[in-house]
Amino acid sequence: MRAAYREELAAITDGLEQMAHLAASAIGRATTALLDADLHLAETVIAADDKLDRLQRDLEERAIAVLARQQPVATELRAVVTALRISAELERSGDLALNVAKLARRRFPDHAVPHELHATVLEMGHVAQRLMAKAADVIATRDLEVALELEGDDDAMDDLHRALFRRLMDDRWQHSVEDAVDVTLASRFYERFADHAVTVAKRVIYLVTGTHVDDLPAD
Repeated sequence: MRAAYREELAAITDGLEQMAHLAASAIGRATTALLDADLHLAETVIAADDKLDRLQRDLEERAIAVLARQQPVATELRAVVTALRISAELERSGDLALNVAKLARRRFPDHAVPHELHATVLEMGHVAQRLMAKAADVIATRDLEVALELEGDDDAMDDLHRALFRRLMDDRWQHSVEDAVDVTLASRFYERFADHAVTVAKRVIYLVTGTHVDDLPAD
């Protein structure tokens, strides 16, 4: 590949990795804000979302400039287009962390999550953060083996999501409808966040192999 293109792509990749780490940090801090009813922390997560949005805009501008100046072809073009798609996934992930923080802010000084569900929601936050941190590593290393692991790792989030809904549908649920709605929203935010991390990994697989993960041959 041309040297100028290689330098531009390296800068874009660094930006994508930074976005993924920011999203991972945001969901972790938003979870703490949600469970502790910490208004200050929620506000810092909300304010920090602007940085992630700016990074995405910068990456889009870089990618468009590469398309205009370098006229990439074949694998080069795939790399630029995939980077644009990954940046969009990461920006949406940041928005989901933002939604968790806004939920904490809206219910302050009350807690949006009943105490008996704290452990489950805390684990959802941990899983979401781990998945996105792993996606960041995949962006940096393009390690296909690790990328393929993420979809299996996401099963833990799906299990937690289902467990939470079983608690909400239990006849012994004694909390308000508003509480049930908030927990449902939070659970959906975490589930979608994890899905974006998996999609990022799948896009890296496509970048490296030129083949969509569902079309790869089974072992």
